[in-house]
Amino acid sequence: MPGPFTLGQIASRLGGRVAGDPQTLIRQVGSLEHAGAGEITFFNSKRLQAKLGETRAAAVILAPDSEKLTKLPRIVADNPYAYFARVSQLFNSVVTQAPGVHPSAVVSATAKLGNNVSVGAGCVIGDDVVIGDDCCLYPRVVIYPKCSLGKRVVIHAGAVIGADGFGIAPEEGRWVKIPQIGGVSIGDDVEIGANTTIDRGALDDTVIEEGVKLDNQVQVGHNVRIGAHSAVAGCVGIAGSADIGRHCTLGGAAMIHGHIRIVDHVHVSAGTLISRSLLKPGTYTGIYPFEEHEAWKRNAASLRRLSKVKSKGKKDG
Repeated sequence: MPGPFTLGQIASRLGGRVAGDPQTLIRQVGSLEHAGAGEITFFNSKRLQAKLGETRAAAVILAPDSEKLTKLPRIVADNPYAYFARVSQLFNSVVTQAPGVHPSAVVSATAKLGNNVSVGAGCVIGDDVVIGDDCCLYPRVVIYPKCSLGKRVVIHAGAVIGADGFGIAPEEGRWVKIPQIGGVSIGDDVEIGANTTIDRGALDDTVIEEGVKLDNQVQVGHNVRIGAHSAVAGCVGIAGSADIGRHCTLGGAAMIHGHIRIVDHVHVSAGTLISRSLLKPGTYTGIYPFEEHEAWKRNAASLRRLSKVKSKGKKDG
């Protein structure tokens, strides 16, 4: 584990302003509730002010408008959460698996691996796969043939890259499979969560641009494009040929229909179904709040009657 570092040394590396003793020694990061001697935490919500007053951390990272809420040694930063992430990286490696190919991994002779690549136990890498420098594949990742990864890509256990997309055509009551001859192209600095699946394209590639972060158990259909630095939370489903812009966020269990376009800087709330293109940046929510079942049925029935009420109002007018 690197360190320890003083608050002054941390600020000299990452910026920010030290308030209090710059010689305060930090050995690790911790939470407001559980941090102790030698640990630094962060504070970014006034709702947690009571916990800030009770914390036993050696120091805290907070915003300028919160600086006076504690007398602890502190680093003042405009974005405490992001600053905390950078501090944590000083003490903890982002990748915990050593470089090299595990003996149980199966790597095609035609695959090309860059420098400092880590391939975990039970991984399978298919023909003509290209993996860039400093990538890390945790155990049992499967990459089908003709897929490519940029540099510093992290793929967590059980993810499958390049399986066939759901391409089938109806014919006389049966389904005819459409060969999926595209690949998957993944940019630099992408992270893919455990058991996430990214289908290969039917004709052209499925594309995940640089800096995209995919949580666990995300399904990305064939020929989807996800723009740079977008983030997708767990259990999201993205149907084929959806085009998602840059710097977008999709909340957990959101569902995205196929063949639609979502422009840059769109934020979709958790559990929301997006069934048409979103051509204006902003936040979109389509969640019906839960309540006791009988009350929910009454309100749902009222909603179904709204169209009739609206229609009647037009006729009366």
